[in-house]
Amino acid sequence: MSEVKVVGGGLAGVEAAWSLAERGVPVLLYEMKPKKFSPAHKMSTLAELVCSNSLKAMRLESAAGLLKEEMRRLGSVCMQCAEKSAVPAGGALAVDRDKFSFLVTERINSHPLITVVHEEVTEIPQGNVIIAAGPLASEKLSESIAALCGEGLFFFDAAAPIVTFESVDPELSFSASRYDRGGDDDYINCPMNKEEYEAFYEALISAESAKLHSFDKRRDVYEGCMPIEVMASRGKDTMRFGPLKPVGLRDPKTGHRPWAVLQLRKENAAGTMYNLVGFQTNLKFPEQKRVFSMIPALNHADFVRYGVMHRNTFIDSPRLLSGDFSLRKRNNLFFAGQITGVEGYMESAASGIMAGINMKLRLEGKDTLILPETTMIGALSRYISDPQVKNFQPMGANFGVLPPIEPKIRDKKERYAALSRRALEELEKTIEQPEKEV
Repeated sequence: MSEVKVVGGGLAGVEAAWSLAERGVPVLLYEMKPKKFSPAHKMSTLAELVCSNSLKAMRLESAAGLLKEEMRRLGSVCMQCAEKSAVPAGGALAVDRDKFSFLVTERINSHPLITVVHEEVTEIPQGNVIIAAGPLASEKLSESIAALCGEGLFFFDAAAPIVTFESVDPELSFSASRYDRGGDDDYINCPMNKEEYEAFYEALISAESAKLHSFDKRRDVYEGCMPIEVMASRGKDTMRFGPLKPVGLRDPKTGHRPWAVLQLRKENAAGTMYNLVGFQTNLKFPEQKRVFSMIPALNHADFVRYGVMHRNTFIDSPRLLSGDFSLRKRNNLFFAGQITGVEGYMESAASGIMAGINMKLRLEGKDTLILPETTMIGALSRYISDPQVKNFQPMGANFGVLPPIEPKIRDKKERYAALSRRALEELEKTIEQPEKEV
């Protein structure tokens, strides 16, 4: 079996290497530590958790819990080590970060088919390669990726929040495009009267922002996508001449132009998720929920992703990658981890599992595997490779990426439980298919 080079020893890289080696493929795993460290990394071991030590919820009725169960059933090395290094955290899976990293490193180093090479990779290697460089990929490797991807490489993540379609109040919103250009369902419009707008404005300018890491503080990169709270601080009506401008819109319920309007734009082809247009923000997550829910149509909104503004190298995957995580123009080159546009520790690890599985299938001349869209991993794979996704921004596990259950289940807890049951049933059917080696 041909050797595969995996670049990056984070969660995605170790999962890709483990996935390949467990299926009989020899791997060279390149990790530049301890010879060179990024601004965020401190440990010399693999799979270092840079930020939180929480891997999020464990319960199957949560998107994060479903993702981890899917990973466990696919043989995840990170899940094996996380369970052995777990610390009390209520309903979440949190780990002793040092123990977790040491356990993963031990498993990887002891595998007979994995050779860890401690050196910086400055150019994309030839041959069969999986790039699993994280959001702090080295400058030279980033330049090599940028040269390959053209304009499709972004160095900062400046994203607006995303809500589910079904949680937007239809009685307090209307569908229309500005000046009647485009389809009627291109945008959902969330109007505010003067009193509602001014209350929203006051809450926004006094809301608390998240602290930035030292390597995130190059605020000049945000000039083209100013945080909504910064825009608001420049004057009470600034937003009404920007993302909340009401011109070209008329509320059919009143027959008048609103005082201000937030537009929601489709985030995926299925129309299950919508993003808040122009609402890039660095507010703390609870503050986003509190303040943005003051917009009447979003009073009960289910936020599947909050806005973020931080250093995060990622490629324009919908234009570049197939759903199996391979580069469309070079199918023996796969990407995995946050560089693909999945957001979060375990989402990154899951993409590494799939990149490894699909590299093995490609080496054997078999069809690659994209899990069903009803599974969390399958839905995320499709989201990051969906050419209909415009203004692409990273996405973490959430139930909004899954096709809805029909008939609709009104109780949220029951609905999420049903989505999880369906996902695991479909995953098991896929794993059991004899023509697919997973």
